[in-house]
Amino acid sequence: MKRRVVLKQLALASLLAASGYLPQVSAADTIKVGILHSLSGTMAISETSLKDVALMTINEINAKGGVMGKRLEPVVVDPASNWPLFAEKARELLARDKVAVVFGAWTSVSRKSVLPVFKELNGLLFYPVQYEGEELEKNVFYTGAAPNQQAIPAVEYLMSEDGGGATRFVLLGTDYVYPRTTNRILRAFLNSKGVKDSDIQEIYTPFGHSDYQTIVANIKKFATGGRTAVVSTINGDSNVPFYKELGNAGLKATDVPVVAFSVGEEELRGLDTRPLIGHLAAWNYFQSISNPVNSDFIVKWKAYAKANNLPNADTVVTNDPMEATYIGIHMWKQAVEQAGTTDVDAVIEAMGGQTFAAPNGFTIRMDETNHHLHKPVYIGEINADGQFDIVWKTDGPIRAQPWSPHIPGNESRQGL
Repeated sequence: MKRRVVLKQLALASLLAASGYLPQVSAADTIKVGILHSLSGTMAISETSLKDVALMTINEINAKGGVMGKRLEPVVVDPASNWPLFAEKARELLARDKVAVVFGAWTSVSRKSVLPVFKELNGLLFYPVQYEGEELEKNVFYTGAAPNQQAIPAVEYLMSEDGGGATRFVLLGTDYVYPRTTNRILRAFLNSKGVKDSDIQEIYTPFGHSDYQTIVANIKKFATGGRTAVVSTINGDSNVPFYKELGNAGLKATDVPVVAFSVGEEELRGLDTRPLIGHLAAWNYFQSISNPVNSDFIVKWKAYAKANNLPNADTVVTNDPMEATYIGIHMWKQAVEQAGTTDVDAVIEAMGGQTFAAPNGFTIRMDETNHHLHKPVYIGEINADGQFDIVWKTDGPIRAQPWSPHIPGNESRQGL
């Protein structure tokens, strides 16, 4: 009789697993992980998809047995594009919810806001977006690009014959730490290449800025002084009116190319990209990269979007910060299993040297000392489908330089 009951229970468990039903488990059988992304406000246009791809990755890991035999339990919070609220939500995740790790933040001001909390409580943050460098924290792993993995190669391309041979530059960004620090690095780099300050114009706008008519008119006027390119560090939903105004003004890539560091497939989704054809973006990944790992990544993401009724599920796209999120979660899993524990210090120790076969086409590595990934660099041109045609790439992954050599005093700063 007991044997018959056990067999029935096993059969029921198999049926539930096959149907995708996952029964409730006790807290002791789960590992809580935090997801800290703006789901409302100006940054929701970029960050919502990172929340969703994090949940997809967690589902994927759970379907394969979880981490050390335990299911991952996501705890999602919305800091609502409010920088002080990021710190409050981070504290809730670490102190109240007792998460083992947090995946999140986009802007550098949000990352700077949460850093004191992670240091105080010895939490662990995986930050998935390109940034300005000039930072290296024990409690953070940076899976996005450092300046030498995005900003510097992009400007070098613009100055090359293939990139149009630009001699004048407009550095246009949102007014906060990432654009200002990145542009300080780029100005120093351009000066080292013989570009005079009079041939560099810096313009900043607030978060959520929507009127770019005067700015675009001034760019056109500045461009009459010589071959000009725009380097855009605009973040969030301000990208929509900026690109619309480029189209309205007829400012084509053949006249003044724009290279963006925070615009990818997700930001272009829903825009009429025909007037933007030929403008550029620099990233470490594009959806248009052709390889089996990326094809699998795209198929999984589209299937997840449809299964979970995400908005406009039929048109979802992948992008660089989504890939960086996916890589970071899988590398954290590997480090936990190598360490045999979710203890933060042990996981930090195990993270150095982790590798992962990434959708970008390379097996990439977490640096052994500086908490950054070795990443390839791609430059793509916007096409009519809202995708990017790759026009330049590195031969393989390059090591991040968290401290820019173009900033005086950084010469000897390497690892932690």
